[in-house]
Amino acid sequence: MKKVLVINSGSSSLKYQLFNVDGDNYEPVAKGIAERIGIEGSNISLKIGDNKQTKHIDMPTHTEAFKEVINFLLSGPLKSVEELSAVGHRVLHGGEIFKDSVKITDEEIAKMETLKPLGPLHMPANISGIRAVEELLPNVPQVAVFDTTFHQTMKPEAFMYALPMEYYTKHQIRRYGFHGISHAFVAQEAAKLIGKKGKIITCHLGNGASLAAVDNGKCVDTSMGFTPLAGIIMGTRSGDVDPFIALHLQKVLGKTAEEVNAILNKQSGMYGICGYSDNRDVETKYQEGEEKAVLAMNMYVHSILRFIGSYIAVLGGVDAIVFTAGVGENGSILRQMIMEKLGYLGIHLNVENNKKRGETIEISTSDSKVRVFVIPTNEELMIAQDTMRLAF
Repeated sequence: MKKVLVINSGSSSLKYQLFNVDGDNYEPVAKGIAERIGIEGSNISLKIGDNKQTKHIDMPTHTEAFKEVINFLLSGPLKSVEELSAVGHRVLHGGEIFKDSVKITDEEIAKMETLKPLGPLHMPANISGIRAVEELLPNVPQVAVFDTTFHQTMKPEAFMYALPMEYYTKHQIRRYGFHGISHAFVAQEAAKLIGKKGKIITCHLGNGASLAAVDNGKCVDTSMGFTPLAGIIMGTRSGDVDPFIALHLQKVLGKTAEEVNAILNKQSGMYGICGYSDNRDVETKYQEGEEKAVLAMNMYVHSILRFIGSYIAVLGGVDAIVFTAGVGENGSILRQMIMEKLGYLGIHLNVENNKKRGETIEISTSDSKVRVFVIPTNEELMIAQDTMRLAF
């Protein structure tokens, strides 16, 4: 029996989950989050089964936060730190350097440091989490699992932008895609359900959202781009817009680059249209007939359909469509609206199954020509599996 700890470090947070690993069996035994790291009022939680504990304690850095994670785990799931077999980290950006997950060494960390300009908000935090584990548990192997590597199988015609070539060759400006760990997991699970790797469109719909076209287990296209701003409409992000809009906001309205960034990333999307970024609120207001919420839902569905349709063309057909993440797993009204629009594919909604939550389930009827599933994502499991594959 081995124990693997999965870490997901944010700029002011550190999520964690502990697994007991016995062969191919991965049992999640505890999870939690350290929040407000470096901010007044920091706290940490530990959940084992239905039992949740929360402790308010000062955590100025990720090192202190990781110390508290270990202390919390030692209060129950761990008898000693020597029981920890390995630590796996979610890392935002692998650039073009990392085509796969990697066992962490000083050399690999140095490579990650060069990718900070591509992920200025996330990469410093990800590396801080790695350094914190290295400082406190120097003999425990660590593995980095990148959110971009699943999309590294895209061909140049899919990942290149029609910009002067020097911006790619000198500055690595290209489509990278994100949510790769989630897309990889649900595509893998869908392949099991349909009995072949096939042609699968995965829809990771949360406050941040992206779609991917997966052919025979490999990503051939994805909706996010150089940054997570691109693609479909999201909670507060605009998704794809005419690139000149950003210049127009600066030149005509006098907005600074920082203000434009805030507009596109934090003030747009569903929030910008109707004033709500949480899909639960949007669906409630949609059902009440609130005009702006109706518009927001219709725009959201339309943006998703545009990518599904284009991906069917890219794949040359489709065997399965998968919904996952917070909105994808729980937004029954949104799923119904999308599936009704896809009726031309011979898709029919299983109304009762579509009402269910929190489980892997097929929401298309048995006579549908394309199968549609809801599959709860499990990025932590994917990270734990890659950690076991590479750490030993």
